[in-house]
Amino acid sequence: MKIDRLVFAATVSLALAPPLAAQGAHNPIEPDGTVNVPAFRLPPSVYLSDEAKKSLPRRPVDANDMLTRLIERGRVDETRRQYAKGLTKKIAAMAEEYGVTYRETTVGGVHGYLVTPGKMAPRARGKMLVNLSGGGFIMAYAGAGGLMESIPLASRAGVEILTIDYRQAPEAVFPAASEDVAAVYRDLLKTRKPSEFGFFGSSAGGLLTAQALAWFRDKRLPAPAAAGIFCASADARWAGDSWYWFKPHQGLSSPATLDERFYYGDHDLADPLMSPIESDAVLGFFPPTLLLTSMRAGEASAAANTHRLLVRNGVEADLHMWDGLDHCFFSNLALPESREALDVAAAFFGKHLGIAAMRGAKAK
Repeated sequence: MKIDRLVFAATVSLALAPPLAAQGAHNPIEPDGTVNVPAFRLPPSVYLSDEAKKSLPRRPVDANDMLTRLIERGRVDETRRQYAKGLTKKIAAMAEEYGVTYRETTVGGVHGYLVTPGKMAPRARGKMLVNLSGGGFIMAYAGAGGLMESIPLASRAGVEILTIDYRQAPEAVFPAASEDVAAVYRDLLKTRKPSEFGFFGSSAGGLLTAQALAWFRDKRLPAPAAAGIFCASADARWAGDSWYWFKPHQGLSSPATLDERFYYGDHDLADPLMSPIESDAVLGFFPPTLLLTSMRAGEASAAANTHRLLVRNGVEADLHMWDGLDHCFFSNLALPESREALDVAAAFFGKHLGIAAMRGAKAK
């Protein structure tokens, strides 16, 4: 028998009053339904691996605030160069460990790097993934974060990955990055079919993946075979419940900020080219789409909502969420959860690009 929750709650409240009423006074709900959440302790999730529990931060770090200060102090370009220089040896070591090579290239007038696995998967010849790296539309750089994101997946999936340097803030504003992705895609389509491509990105690169698909549709370019929206959604607002709870989950009390506003400029966030969830027609254009996120990440709600709307519009979409982890958790390749996420991505792209599974490719 189904219980009417409101009637049940009212009946029990009367039966237990005044103790229940007194308890409620400490946690009021406002007329519009807004809940004032009291402070509470949040232990590590029981679902985490031991490695993940040990990796949890021991002090609060506000990455969004740091990006904002870089913009305000005019130190973005300098920091990008230092960041890339600091990763040079690590990336070279990672390439050796994962058995891949990489080289600089220019496609459609856009600079990038092509990552080639030492062992190509069966039926992977001629097929390619295009990576749009994360960085808040401020710190994305193909030679740093782009290679860090592409090398492990290229090795695991056994397919080439092109990671590109799209325009971002403070030098450019929307839709500059979408235009760059489209320029790359047009050039690649001169020698390949749409069915031979997949696009993916993490964080800002995940949102850009969604925006690029909307841009492809608007410019009458064909949809690729598959897309990966990782640690992001198809909503430029990064909205929903998780946008309110993710900072407290990180030990931070300040309101959530959105560093990507520097790239958005004064553009209307309700424009489907900016937030594809605003249009069923745009979402219906999407190819099979994989969404990866985690429960303590600010994008969790928006990712779940994007998945819901894609499915509603007839798109084959998969959503994988890991409990107890933060934004872009799989950048820490030492975690079993990260390796699992890479396996999920490799299998998804392999399926939709017609690439046979790699045998014994679960190493590293």
